[in-house]
Amino acid sequence: MKKVDVVLGLQWGDEGKGKVVDVLTPDYKVIARFQGGPNAGHSLVFDGDGFVLHTVPSGIFRPSSVNIIGNGVVIDPVILQDEIEAIEAKGVDITDKLLISKKAHLILPTHRMLDAASEAAKGKGKIGSTLKGIGPTYMDKTGRNGLRVGDILSDSFIQRYEALKYKHFGLLSHYKFPFDITDYEIQWFQAVEKMKRFKFIDGEYTVNRYLDEDIPVLAEGAQGSMLDIEFGTYPFVTSSNTMASGVCTGLGVAPNRVGKVMGIFKAYCTRVGSGPFPTELFDATGERLRNIGREYGATTGRPRRCGWLDLVALKYAVMINGVTELIMMKADVMNNFDTIRIATAYEIDGKITSDFPFECPDDVKPVYTDFPGWQKNITKVRRYEDFPTEFKNYVAFIEKETGCTIRIISVGPDRKEIVIR
Repeated sequence: MKKVDVVLGLQWGDEGKGKVVDVLTPDYKVIARFQGGPNAGHSLVFDGDGFVLHTVPSGIFRPSSVNIIGNGVVIDPVILQDEIEAIEAKGVDITDKLLISKKAHLILPTHRMLDAASEAAKGKGKIGSTLKGIGPTYMDKTGRNGLRVGDILSDSFIQRYEALKYKHFGLLSHYKFPFDITDYEIQWFQAVEKMKRFKFIDGEYTVNRYLDEDIPVLAEGAQGSMLDIEFGTYPFVTSSNTMASGVCTGLGVAPNRVGKVMGIFKAYCTRVGSGPFPTELFDATGERLRNIGREYGATTGRPRRCGWLDLVALKYAVMINGVTELIMMKADVMNNFDTIRIATAYEIDGKITSDFPFECPDDVKPVYTDFPGWQKNITKVRRYEDFPTEFKNYVAFIEKETGCTIRIISVGPDRKEIVIR
């Protein structure tokens, strides 16, 4: 009997999950997204062409794959339809390849307005929302007010939509925030109609039946572990469970049906939006990482904050996810650095700790271990043995500290630029 293998981010998102899922897909018949929404931006590059996915699982371009949008995902029909049209413009027929859980919640036009109004009201305390309506949708989900994909087929769908919309109007009246949903609402209902050509499924039965039939399933996460609503850098987090435990609630599988947990991290760190970032660099080195790594948000276009690898945060993420193997991304970005640093502890109020704190103060001081750079272009490397000694020492140190093998190393953006150990 097969188990669900999981691939997820271990930092603050943007680790490169899209490429990894695309690379792993030949070993899996089914790819299933288990949380998040169009705040995700999973970038794929193949045959010199780039593509960004927001809601559709990253296996969609692989022949014969089945792609499931799980119940833990929140869906904006307009964004989903735009994404589908862009995929089909590439000559990919996805009508039978994309399945949507009936229990996935819908993002309404007014959810987007609530998101924007709430963020604007926070002023300097903004959390860095993508303004896609993600938070308000999950709030309605836990408040038992939400609309789900399966409700689209109900005779009372319009009435339920209107009731929720006017509830949102009441909430919006408390903000001094101008809004107009007229045009977007028209697009929204048009997109809802187009969604009906896809198969709406009882996702929990579908996934478990695939497993019972020994069909391999890969669960794809969005965002990153340090943005988890429970264990991330609260309140500067997303609104869903981004960790391995989210697979159980986001797809409807039991904990004992989870197999490998593959954790993805960059060879350095990035973060978009507000919130703690202990190893952030505000100097020319940080700018250099941003420019070489093209660190701009796939969904928002915002420049990402950049810094050295944070092993305190990484070891924390490995622990809470039960990571079984690691995947390192963007190692090639640091090809030409003289010195590369890793934070192995924090100094907080004069005390040294290797535990990630409840609150990460602004004046936290990373304790660094320095490594000589490898000073070589590793983009063409395809065997681990061919990496420079300095790079292998960097990898070995991370493995020793985390207790996990780095199984895959990405040395460039294309799906072929990868080393599998």
